[in-house]
Amino acid sequence: MSTIWDHDPETGEIIEGAGSNAGEYSVTEIAHALKRTLEDTFGHVRVRGEISGFRGPHSSGHCYFSIKDEGAKLDAVVWRGSFSRLRSKLQEGLEVIATGKITSYPQKSGYQIVIENVEPAGVGALMALLEERKRKLQAEGLFDEARKKPIPYLPRVIGVVTSPTGAVIRDILHRLNDRFPRHVLVWPVRVQGDSCAAEVAAAIAGFNAMAVKPDVIIVARGGGSLEDLWGFNEEIVARAVAASAIPLISAVGHETDTTLIDYVSDLRAPTPTAAAEKAVPVRADLLAELANKGARLQGGLRRGMEERRTRVKSAARALPRPDELLGLARQRFDSASGRLVQALKANTREHGARLNRVAPRLSLAPLKAVIANERRALDVSGKRSLRGLTRVLEFRRQRFDATAKLLDALSYRSVLQRGFALVRNEKGQPIHTASAVKPWQALTIEFADGEVKVREDSPKQGKLL
Repeated sequence: MSTIWDHDPETGEIIEGAGSNAGEYSVTEIAHALKRTLEDTFGHVRVRGEISGFRGPHSSGHCYFSIKDEGAKLDAVVWRGSFSRLRSKLQEGLEVIATGKITSYPQKSGYQIVIENVEPAGVGALMALLEERKRKLQAEGLFDEARKKPIPYLPRVIGVVTSPTGAVIRDILHRLNDRFPRHVLVWPVRVQGDSCAAEVAAAIAGFNAMAVKPDVIIVARGGGSLEDLWGFNEEIVARAVAASAIPLISAVGHETDTTLIDYVSDLRAPTPTAAAEKAVPVRADLLAELANKGARLQGGLRRGMEERRTRVKSAARALPRPDELLGLARQRFDSASGRLVQALKANTREHGARLNRVAPRLSLAPLKAVIANERRALDVSGKRSLRGLTRVLEFRRQRFDATAKLLDALSYRSVLQRGFALVRNEKGQPIHTASAVKPWQALTIEFADGEVKVREDSPKQGKLL
């Protein structure tokens, strides 16, 4: 008798039954029972294998590919939300360890793994990923020597990106104090783990955003395995280094360790201690060099002065003595001074003779004629000026008389001449109406021939003061 597989309605498991009277189940029921069995049996698993058929994310954002090894192939899917959170980049042929949940896909009667996280499997996979990133960044020109900035010879402030509690920062500070003490700013970061790359990139950008920036940045970490140093192989760190306007020294791992940051940085140091040595010179060596150059400068000055003194002395011996240089000129001067008195006398006699010859021909008549003409012209001008001034004065006198008559006609005194009087209060202000006069108020009455002081002693009569 053939075996009949039955379905347990309580547990959902497929069980072995017997007889021909077994119940019938739909394809969907069988598929869902298998799906629950797979998910309950395996749950979350870690699967190691090689990525196959990877074509990048679908238009929906989900990724579909396979994970295979020598004997089998497992379909895989990464949902859009999980794909954006993956730390490792998926690529064809990469050996990985995928963490996820085994489930089935009823529409294809197949099973698959829904991946939540992916990490490279072993050093070989990490090296392959590292080489791929290295080729990509090199093609973009991030490794070019032309873009690297020179390290300042003696920085005033040094920024250090490293763990604040490790031996690295102590080694750097100790070496700086031995060589040339400088002001150090430490930006604490994790140098290992998932958050390492993001913190290091943020520290580099933070130093560049400061108002008072350090003159040089040191990114340092002690030695470790490839997995331990992997945070310094992330693209986010390499691009942060390339975007830094501040010169940067990388000192990650030991001398044999190499990370992507070493290719992008402006200078690579084999160890953190070597980075401190490359950042500053030796103060004692500088002082010794300064003293040596100062001594050489003093010696050079002395030798230069001595050489010039010798050259002056040599030139002086070839020159004639001052008495010899001035002797001929002095002799010519004495000779000329002896002839000068006689020449002045002869010159005076010559001019006297010429004056005597000309004197009889001189006459005052032309000069007198010029003076007479000038006097006549002056008399004519004086008479014209006098007539003009007289006319101007007469015109001004007539205008003044007319203005005076107009002023007299408009003056209140002409009214007083006709018998009227002007009444003023104690402030000298005119009073125009009787109602404006207050009892016992002092008043002044002005007539044509003088003024009279009065005081109002009743509403209807005044009293002379």
